[in-house]
Amino acid sequence: MGKIIQLGDSIADKIAAGEVVERPASVVKELVENAIDANSTVIEVEVEEAGLAKIRVIDNGEGMDEEDVVMAFERHATSKIKDEADLFRIRTLGFRGEALPSIASVSRMEVVTGTGEGPGSRLVLEGGKKVLLERASSRKGTDITVSDLFFNTPARLKYVKTIHTELAHITDLMNRLALSRPHIAMKLSHNGKVLLQTNGNGDPRQVLAAIYGVANARKMIPVRGEHLDFRLEGYLSLPELTRSSRNSISVFVNGRYVKNYGISNAVIQGYHTLLPVGRFPVAYLHLTMDPELLDVNVHPAKLEIRVSKERELYEFIERSIRSAFQDKNLIPRPAEQVKSKPRPSRQLQFQLDHAGKGSGERPGPLTKEERETVKRWMEDLKKDMEREDPLIREEYPEKGGEVPRFSGEEAGALPPEGGLFPETGFHPPETDGHPPEISRGPADVDEAVKKETGLSFLREEEAAGSPAQEPDGADGGEEPAEGRFPPLYPIGQMHGTYLLAENENGLYIIDQHAAQERIKYEYYYEKLGHPPDEWQELLFPITLEFSNQEAVKIEENLPELKKIGLNLEPFGTNAYIIRSHPAWFPKGSEKELIEDMIDQVLSMKKIDYRRLREEAAITMSCKRSIKANHRLRKEEIQRLLDDLRQTKNPFTCPHGRPVIVHFSTRELEKMFKRIM
Repeated sequence: MGKIIQLGDSIADKIAAGEVVERPASVVKELVENAIDANSTVIEVEVEEAGLAKIRVIDNGEGMDEEDVVMAFERHATSKIKDEADLFRIRTLGFRGEALPSIASVSRMEVVTGTGEGPGSRLVLEGGKKVLLERASSRKGTDITVSDLFFNTPARLKYVKTIHTELAHITDLMNRLALSRPHIAMKLSHNGKVLLQTNGNGDPRQVLAAIYGVANARKMIPVRGEHLDFRLEGYLSLPELTRSSRNSISVFVNGRYVKNYGISNAVIQGYHTLLPVGRFPVAYLHLTMDPELLDVNVHPAKLEIRVSKERELYEFIERSIRSAFQDKNLIPRPAEQVKSKPRPSRQLQFQLDHAGKGSGERPGPLTKEERETVKRWMEDLKKDMEREDPLIREEYPEKGGEVPRFSGEEAGALPPEGGLFPETGFHPPETDGHPPEISRGPADVDEAVKKETGLSFLREEEAAGSPAQEPDGADGGEEPAEGRFPPLYPIGQMHGTYLLAENENGLYIIDQHAAQERIKYEYYYEKLGHPPDEWQELLFPITLEFSNQEAVKIEENLPELKKIGLNLEPFGTNAYIIRSHPAWFPKGSEKELIEDMIDQVLSMKKIDYRRLREEAAITMSCKRSIKANHRLRKEEIQRLLDDLRQTKNPFTCPHGRPVIVHFSTRELEKMFKRIM
């Protein structure tokens, strides 16, 4: 008699459930994805005891008739695909037809559904077997309740984690699903307590605020990119907002949340020295591509994907992210200052179109005519805002609804062009049909007004006379950061480590080691990328000896070393001699520098020239930068600040640590109670 038998449907369903239903969050995932595929606009998820006692998913989607609700619980029954060709054009989240029968086989399930035409249907199952099928009241959509999960598989129940752990998985899953479909209103509640609720207005920023908090959502910037085969949209956190793991990198491909190490790594590489070591960004990325370039049929959980143009995709993501940060001012402010600072509900905008170009000299006091003009501007603005924006009084109850005095900087990003306030029709008044008598430039007027009133009309970059730089283009190339890094005037040095500088926008504190490290890193990185033709012959050649294993690896990578200007000649057993080196090597550090570069080759399992070049540049810049407790003269400080301003990314060192921190004039005045 043969040993091989065919397993019954009950056992087969439980085996399949082991792949599909790993934990309560897996049930939530499959049911909510079915609701999304049914074109729902509202989805509610109710769980009890982290889903072990009950999971209920209610949607207002297309629903099912009586015939479909019975067929849906047969193995490999689905409405998503019809034939083999459809596997290569999958546009829905579900398609395998395994989820519902697998869930039903390890739980007690009740389904109430209808199409909105005629009576609905109610189906009750226990352990995968149909217990009851009857008519129900008419409705449009589906209401599924899963109870006593794993009641008939105690071995699986034994490996379920604590309630808090399982609830964390469900919450994380719902966060991703809400981000994947911001146009769907989603609600998650546990034991009657609401954990997540989105309004479904289609704005992903509001979903990000619901998940990460409003303060953190404000620290995220948009990213967009176009390619022949891909399109990218999303939001990225500023370098000051980081996490200790990759879990906050949410990637969606054609609306499906996926876990892909290559894509996550491309996101991190896109930040390129903006992140500290061991820290990761918060990112929301939505990729769109032709389904034929994508294979989602890799695992029953459908979290893994394969992309046919993998390398092009990674390079496109990295290039798009670098371009997103290219024109941004990334100088952080102390977190507590940003958090406590009120933000008005409207932007403050003044029209200075009639102002002159300015003399470039330090402005004197306002003239009588200028003072009267500014006074009228402020009075009209206050009245206009009080009349048109009652929300201001709600945001500042501690002042009895009084409109606070705030600067243009606090009002957020101002429109790049002047003109009317679209909501209020406000613009600075003119006198008798003529422009106001202000002939000085905007920056001069702004500084003079701040001295007398504590108010600012301009954005920081406008007041500094340095308009923000536009992105260089799709190639992601970078230009020096003069446009987004303001001119600084040195004050002095603190503890031989931090440089103090100022300009009209406030106080800046610079880490001198990190600043010079950034300057030298970009210098060495450029030199390593374009080795000069000039060589320095050594009077006494350098001899280096290695172990057998090291020598084999060096022999394999001699062409890579030659690219960066190191010509190693065999010199006996496991030894090499170097007779010359690039002329730009610092004097007295030639041997140390060469050893550092060879160590990069020996420490990497696979040679990546770009990484080799970068790590060598980081190592050289770190070792050759000024350290803490190193005193600098004022002229040296000024030279360091000027050199820093010429770099492409003056905001972080190569290791991702911040170089500079900014305290605005207003923040300092608030500390000393000059303004309230």
